[in-house]
Amino acid sequence: MISSTRLDQMGNSPAFVAVLRASRLVAITHATVLILGESGVGKELLARSLHDASPRAKEAFITVNCAALSESLVESELFGHAKGAFTGALTERVGRIATAHGGTLFLDEIGDMPLAIQAKMLRFLENGECQPVGQEQPRKVNVRVVAATNRDLATMVTAGKFRQDLFYRLQVVPLHLPPLRERGQDIELLATAFLENFARQQGVTAPSFTYSAMEWLRSYPWPGNIRELRNLCERAVIFQAGQRLEVSFVQAHLQPRTFRFPSESQDACDGLADATLTMQHKGISLDTLERDMIRAALHKTNGNRTHAARLLDISRDTLLYRMKKHALR
Repeated sequence: MISSTRLDQMGNSPAFVAVLRASRLVAITHATVLILGESGVGKELLARSLHDASPRAKEAFITVNCAALSESLVESELFGHAKGAFTGALTERVGRIATAHGGTLFLDEIGDMPLAIQAKMLRFLENGECQPVGQEQPRKVNVRVVAATNRDLATMVTAGKFRQDLFYRLQVVPLHLPPLRERGQDIELLATAFLENFARQQGVTAPSFTYSAMEWLRSYPWPGNIRELRNLCERAVIFQAGQRLEVSFVQAHLQPRTFRFPSESQDACDGLADATLTMQHKGISLDTLERDMIRAALHKTNGNRTHAARLLDISRDTLLYRMKKHALR
């Protein structure tokens, strides 16, 4: 994956450049930052970039995925606990917040933080005190907080699912990362960087997109954003090293658009047609996967069919049959 130190090389579209400029200004401060954006746009990458460009760069960068924490253990994970604080607390535990002392605490998916913990998090943000479970005296902790979410926190506040005071305390400096579909001119730059990076890791020649394939990529809505493009490029390096990537390849390997039918009360035949249409447009067909795996094996073995068959764990005759099936030479 492209490192955070190369964030400024990941795009030159106006929307992305505006975020970069703002991030450079806020990075040198100790202000709390709230990064907003859809899933897969690179929020953690931006958070690490803020840390790397800050006076805290030599200290810890601690990531907490709020959505992945068990609600029953989230307080202990964040704030730590004293020995004997609860059943199973056999030793003292230092929480993630204290571990980040002097550095940056990245709270990913902050919208999924349980309401019960939000009050304690607000108290920490306001006075810098971290009180472990079962311990009477809080600890002073010097931590810069960067939070991120793909949720609409303002709507969650209205619905009573997120504390309003915490929302405003987090949103000292909001940075909104635009989705990839609004960064069409950045797609070629990103794709080239991903292809070269993965090819370097695998020790192969990087493939490249044809002009028509790149035009198709620019028109694609990218529901998975940069993560989806990154996955496409990794598959391209695995299956098509050193090759020119045509429109057919990207169409076969990308997540399909969502198909919606006008009524939910269609009869069984319409439902079957719907399922068939979905299957036809779904990411990777078995035939496509098999063909690409054979191509990759032949490329890896410089066209030696015996070695390619061994690599695929099939007989040479089976390989020859499947090469004929897919019109491969």
